[in-house]
Amino acid sequence: MPHAPHSPAPGSPARPGPLPRRRALLSALVCVLALSLGALPAGAAPSGGERPTVPPHNPYAGPDGTATMHGDTGSSDTTPLAGPGAGALDSSRTGLGSACPTVLVGSDGYPVTLCTPILGQVPTVHLLDPEDGRSLATLRLTKGSLLGGVYAYLDHRDRLVVADGSRDLLRVGHRQKASGEWELAIERRLSLASALPEGDAVTGLSPDWRGRVWFATGGGVVGVADDRTGRVRSRQLPAGERIANSISTAPEGTAVTTTHATYLLTAGAGGRPEVVWRRAYDRGQARKPGMLSHGSGSTPTFLGPGSGTDYLAIVDNADTTVHLKVYRTGTGEQVCSVPVLRAAGGPGSENSPVAAGRSVFVAGTYGYPYPAVPEGAGEAVPATADFAGGLTRVDVRPDGTGCEQVWDTTLRSAAVPKLSTADHRLHTVLRDPLIPGTKGTGLLDRYRYAQIDPGTGRVTRSRPIGRGFPYDTLQMAGTLAPDGSYLQGSVTGVVRISAR
Repeated sequence: MPHAPHSPAPGSPARPGPLPRRRALLSALVCVLALSLGALPAGAAPSGGERPTVPPHNPYAGPDGTATMHGDTGSSDTTPLAGPGAGALDSSRTGLGSACPTVLVGSDGYPVTLCTPILGQVPTVHLLDPEDGRSLATLRLTKGSLLGGVYAYLDHRDRLVVADGSRDLLRVGHRQKASGEWELAIERRLSLASALPEGDAVTGLSPDWRGRVWFATGGGVVGVADDRTGRVRSRQLPAGERIANSISTAPEGTAVTTTHATYLLTAGAGGRPEVVWRRAYDRGQARKPGMLSHGSGSTPTFLGPGSGTDYLAIVDNADTTVHLKVYRTGTGEQVCSVPVLRAAGGPGSENSPVAAGRSVFVAGTYGYPYPAVPEGAGEAVPATADFAGGLTRVDVRPDGTGCEQVWDTTLRSAAVPKLSTADHRLHTVLRDPLIPGTKGTGLLDRYRYAQIDPGTGRVTRSRPIGRGFPYDTLQMAGTLAPDGSYLQGSVTGVVRISAR
């Protein structure tokens, strides 16, 4: 049985429920003390120093910052939680024999991960112990597309919402049995087969403000499913347009970026998706190395200083230099198109832009050595390239008349950064080459957790997490947990960074 929002699961002992809250309180006290002593500088906040606005909380999603791969349903990649406090840092790894791109944490403090095993590649859900990271329970899902084992979210009852390879929409809950063992179970199932052509698969999904689940498929279908009524409605986007990333929802509608254009859609009177606006972008001549499709690598990001959803941002795939594109959410009018990642010289980003208030951060992935790409992605041109990296900050002008670059660095982020509005830091993992000063990648590369000042783009703190293949974070998104730890999926499991 599902449990009520923000309450422990039925049958839970006293220890697991209060523990994350106690640890979160302790982490907050440590941060306050450190700030007062000057040990943990607050740094410059985005948007010129004012408190940044983020997308509003979706009442049908879990806690902001930990409910989706990109933090919230607006895909801002922000979190209200602070990272590891002052002092020395510890690093540990939970080996799961799987690539774990989705690490989420519900209101009960328990991490839920969606992983793809190296052997068999059958998507598997893990419930992790919040104290030591070990797997408490597992649930295997039906195998589907490569990206079908990536995007999911936690709903307001801490259930994982995901589409499996059988074209079913699932809600997976967790509970502790009388024996003390934990279990994961499918609590609700709805077939999406009527909306999905044979051979197609769901790529991304997100709830709207009425509790319906919007979904998008690799073949360019956008749909709305209500698993309370069993109703599923959909529409096919123009032929040839594929969807290779997740989608984002806000009160204004649902944002979808295909391999050709960005859309804002809403549900019509009958519940069928309707296009509010469409804006094409420069998709370049071909897929680039370090990209997973021939087009934008962005899950579209809502941002803005007013409602938190005033604008919508993506990064295009132009041949020589890629551009951050910012649109007005209501009309689709282009606010700006700004060249990014020029310092690093790598024209490509497979990552969703990170944004808060008027500030947007773009991390480069050009040349990143992904071990596999989705079927139908096309050949890369050139076939390979050195991993360039790069991290750029761009601010929308206060009057909304355009955008300005604030800084541009050559940092090589190997993960989607997360911006904490509590400690004013970007949190990510950097990939350092075996030979300093080179851009090549190899099996002996070093990985280190890093905190970056969003005001300057400089690394303020870092900690090695490991070397070689087991620690490859594969441009996956990290998550800050309520206890202040940083949880990062890797190609073989989950890495945890915490303060001693």
